[in-house]
Formats: sequence, C-alpha cells, structure tokens
Amino acid sequence: MTQEQSKPGESACCCGAGCCGEPAGAETGKRQVVIDFLYLDLEVCTWCKGTGDSLETALSQVATVLQAGGVEVAVNRIHVDSEEKALQYRFVSSPTIRVNGRDIQLEGKESKCESCGDLCGDDVDCRIWLYQGKEYTSPPPAMIIDAILREVYGQPAAAVAASEPFVLPDNLRKFFRAMREKK
Repeated sequence: MTQEQSKPGESACCCGAGCCGEPAGAETGKRQVVIDFLYLDLEVCTWCKGTGDSLETALSQVATVLQAGGVEVAVNRIHVDSEEKALQYRFVSSPTIRVNGRDIQLEGKESKCESCGDLCGDDVDCRIWLYQGKEYTSPPPAMIIDAILREVYGQPAAAVAASEPFVLPDNLRKFFRAMREKK
C-alpha cells in the first residue's frame, strides 16, 4: 500500500500528486497521495525522529481506509542537508510533512531544539506542531491522519503558491552555516 520513493539523503521531487507532469496513480489506475517528509537529521534530532515515527504510526493506522478507497500512498523521505536543498524544496521549518504538496501545519511556530543545537553547535529553533489547541514537538498521528483524509476526501488545506519567491528562513540559514563551520 505504501510506496517508498526515496531514501534518507536522496533527492526526490516534492511537487505532490501529479508530479512533473505524470498523472497521480497513472501506472496503477488508483488515486495517489504523495507524502513528503522533510527533515534536518534522523540520527540526533529527537523531533525529526519522533515525526518520522508519528508518520509511520499514522500510515499504519489509516492504511485500511485508504486501501478500501483505492488510494495508493507514496512517501518521499527527504534529508534537507544544505541551503540549496532547503531552497529547492521551499523548506520553511524542520521537520515538515506535506500531503500532495500542502504543509499539514499551516501555523508556523518554532521553539529551541536542543538536539539540533547539539548537532550544529549553535542555538536552533525547530517546528512546534499545533493540534487541537496543544503544542507538540512531534505531530500526533491523528494530526497526520486528518491531513491525509482531508486531502483524499475533500477540504484540503491551502497550498503555498510555488510561483511566490521563496526566501530561506534565517533560522535554517543559521543552522546550515553552523554545520559548514563545524566541518
């Protein structure tokens, strides 16, 4: 049911369903949901690791519903390890989950991430997930499931227009600069 499209450290297109002119699910005749999981680190960062775990739990829990609806899921795991990749993927905050190109967390909020600070040797803020009035360092599986089901069955969140100029947030610029200096 879940199709892996990339491995950590590999580039993958993050255009969403119908990526690069290819109709979504064309090869199987099924509808397809493309999930992009973008992260800074899966070795040290507890927030990124927790988000990956939440994504796996959510996919496991929603699999039967999607399968019954004839929906195929493709997951892209994208290690954003440079400013160039951050710009390429319009990466606003780490970690990020997008469903068919739409960020599941529209409210941008960040807080100090000790793990990423330890990784790069500087203070770094990472994404705080807001769901049902509470804050989390990793999205609850229910939040991911809600985003997937909204995309499949209607009322998807608004997507950021790709034609708008993208500027790398200062926080990510700081992280990548510290990682370069550390080498």
